[in-house]
Amino acid sequence: MAMIRNKRGLVNKLKILRSELAKLQTPSGYCRIEVTREDVFEDSYREVMNLRVRDLRKRLMIKFRGEEGLDYGGVAREWLYLLSHEMLNPYYGLFQYSREDIYTLEVNPNSSINPDHISYFYFVGRIVGMAIFHGHYIDAGFTLPFYKQLLGRRCTVEDMENVDPAFYKSMKWILENDVTSIFEDQTFTIDHDSFGRHCEYELLPGGKDQRVTETNKKEYVDLYVEWRLKNGTEQQTGALQKGFYEVVPKHLLSAFDEKELELIVCGLGHVDVDDWRANTRLKGCSPDSNIVKWFWRVVEEMDNEKRARLLQFVTGSSRVPISGFSGLRGSSTVNSGPRPFTIHLVNSMSSGSLPKAMTCFNRLDLPEYVSFEVMQNKIITAIEETMGFNVE
Repeated sequence: MAMIRNKRGLVNKLKILRSELAKLQTPSGYCRIEVTREDVFEDSYREVMNLRVRDLRKRLMIKFRGEEGLDYGGVAREWLYLLSHEMLNPYYGLFQYSREDIYTLEVNPNSSINPDHISYFYFVGRIVGMAIFHGHYIDAGFTLPFYKQLLGRRCTVEDMENVDPAFYKSMKWILENDVTSIFEDQTFTIDHDSFGRHCEYELLPGGKDQRVTETNKKEYVDLYVEWRLKNGTEQQTGALQKGFYEVVPKHLLSAFDEKELELIVCGLGHVDVDDWRANTRLKGCSPDSNIVKWFWRVVEEMDNEKRARLLQFVTGSSRVPISGFSGLRGSSTVNSGPRPFTIHLVNSMSSGSLPKAMTCFNRLDLPEYVSFEVMQNKIITAIEETMGFNVE
């Protein structure tokens, strides 16, 4: 088996992944799925759940009932497009929009309102795995912590930046300040409401008898973050992981991080640079400023992968809303209106600084770079090597 090395670029890692998946594909036969457009979700559920894993890896042959046409890939893409819009629709209760982003999704902790929800999550996992296996994409985006959990990696407080900024700031404050006098009575417990009932949850065995101190506060924060992301969703996530890794073996994704997995699942899409430019706000600069001219030159010279990474760096997601760049919104969903992509010239920044991304505001802070080449290098470095985002 070929080993995927972490230091390879995403394109090279994808080539190796495709090669390894090709070895798992059954050389003959088809994965035949027949559905109706009107009931694509339930039809697909029944069909896919009745198939063996080895059948799911056969060449896809999708047919819409009552329609003619051979599937050379286009029908399968359309099927996944329609299916993803249905199965991920918050109306069905399996997923919900994340608190801080109206066009990314997370597992709904109250999905048990559907008695068969675990089976449906297992189905969703199979579909996401099939999309990757057959080189197609899911037309929806999840939060980055979701992808991290899908990879089986532990989330940290930094992963809360775009999911729940208020919670993130609270946890960061605890880590960065002395809590001795503030946490006199705080124990390793959490008070929360569950379906209208007040509950106390122990973050570890005997947590109600263990006080939070300056010494153990990091453990408290780590456990609190883990609870915040997993509360009420462990079974759902586990079922989704099971279905996903049945189709795509886990070890083949070990070299990918959560940002790369998002790109693999959702695809790069077509980034319309003209639409991007038309819906960009300028702050501290003008269309005639060198910094603005150079920025668009950098974007135009990028390939799709780097444009998607730049979007991910600035907005927190590699996806553009269905309505285009005019539909970009900020992190807060409370009374949130459009929050356009913004280029902000910050004169106080050193000309040798890397760009800073204010993801809550879809804003890219740039210093007055001395040349196009310097700016291009700094932007590429920022999107390829930085791990987190700066948030105002």
